[in-house]
Amino acid sequence: MNKLYLGGIIFTALMLLFTYMSVSGSEGGLNGDIVNMLAVAGAVALVIITVFVVTKYVRQMQTDTADGQLADEKWDGIGEYLNDLPMGWAILFFALIVWGMWYFVMGYPVNAYSQIGEYNEDSAAHNTKFETQYASITGDKLVEMGESVFLAECKVCHGINADGIDGKAANLNKRVEAKSVKHVVINGSNNKLLGMEMPMPDRNGLVNGATGAAITDAEIDAVSTFVANGMKGAGADVFANVCAACHGADGKGMDSVAPSIATFNPTLVANVLTHGKKGAIGEMPKFDRLNAKQKEAVGAYITNLSK
Repeated sequence: MNKLYLGGIIFTALMLLFTYMSVSGSEGGLNGDIVNMLAVAGAVALVIITVFVVTKYVRQMQTDTADGQLADEKWDGIGEYLNDLPMGWAILFFALIVWGMWYFVMGYPVNAYSQIGEYNEDSAAHNTKFETQYASITGDKLVEMGESVFLAECKVCHGINADGIDGKAANLNKRVEAKSVKHVVINGSNNKLLGMEMPMPDRNGLVNGATGAAITDAEIDAVSTFVANGMKGAGADVFANVCAACHGADGKGMDSVAPSIATFNPTLVANVLTHGKKGAIGEMPKFDRLNAKQKEAVGAYITNLSK
């Protein structure tokens, strides 16, 4: 047997042995993982094809002589033969195109293992288990759970005492501040505080029932202060004539009409966590990573804070 062929066979065997030892010695090995299996298959194919091509062309350089028809063009006196496209090269070229299409459509990554997919599946399973395990928790235990979730997820913006960190976020120790009420009255709101599309109109849609005229700047200031003071003080007449029809005489809202602006309640807080909220301070993101029970617990904790 030609020494060149023998050397190629020995080199191929050694490389395949090295590949096998590397994979079998790694944690998990192949273990049915399509990513590792494809990597090993690619390494084997690369070794075999490389050795085959190198051996073929080295042997060809040893034995073949140039012949055939020269092209008319020359570059610095160097000519080129008009040879046909090598059949092996053409087959490999089209085979790689087909393999590439399979790889991205049926192989990896479209139809294979995904760390993000595994994380989402594990999170969904954990949330289901969590909600089942803690479904019966109510009262003080629910408030304690809400405090834990708040400290893990909410304190970054609202502060460890839920005071809003000097206006960085809403102060959750009281239902609402005057500037927030004023912003909503002037601009309207569609923050899904009832869990559905139930927008509040802007100032152009708010009419004082006592006068029949659109709400004025002075009335906006008065009702904003009234609501922020816990539904007390000046501005009660404006609230009764403009706002009570939707929010109720006590400001605690009406089902499927308007949310409570007098007090927090767990459902309102859960809706904010689910849909996010825009207001005078800025925009609060929604918290999809919290499950329903965690949102309920945070709502119970915040409601308890503002009592």
